[in-house]
Amino acid sequence: MIRIALVGDIGSGKSYFSKLFKFPVFNADLEVTKIYGKDKNFNKLIRKKFPQQTFSFPLKKEELIRCILSNPGNLKRITKIVHPIVRKKLNIFLKRNKNKKFVVLDIPLYLENKLQLKNDVIVYIDSKNKDIKSRLSKRKSFNNKLLKLFKKIQLPLLAKKKKSDFIIKNNFTTKKAKRSVKYILTQLRHERNNT
Repeated sequence: MIRIALVGDIGSGKSYFSKLFKFPVFNADLEVTKIYGKDKNFNKLIRKKFPQQTFSFPLKKEELIRCILSNPGNLKRITKIVHPIVRKKLNIFLKRNKNKKFVVLDIPLYLENKLQLKNDVIVYIDSKNKDIKSRLSKRKSFNNKLLKLFKKIQLPLLAKKKKSDFIIKNNFTTKKAKRSVKYILTQLRHERNNT
């Protein structure tokens, strides 16, 4: 199994590209949403860690945003609780798909959390800042202060780019996106057949 990890800026199009590969995708953001909505143990841990905050079950994003914005240090405290749960889900996903040729990892903090294995293929999704801002501002839950806090816990984009095996220029057109994905898969299949 070859693990293809997508990295890039927030809003660069990683989730969109992950679907174009047409292989099993582990989407960490979706898993986190499921944890917020269904994991009673996570809810208990959050309530215990932040007794001064009000949290419902299922947990609402607005409650977490309010908690994070009340004290920027709370973001790291929350990630320390949620990341081990996401990692367990990732391991289950990898075991379930161990016989697949490829799996795609759409994990925003993939490099930051040191999830990279030696043979992983890292694909950097490169998008123009103005395109990213335009896309992000259309999201229902967009919050600029929160965006800045998330960017602070990520590696600089240049560092992500340097660690990448492939760079895809994302101009948000489907035809070019599909062509880029096809090129990467062709290269990987070729390399695999020659080893």
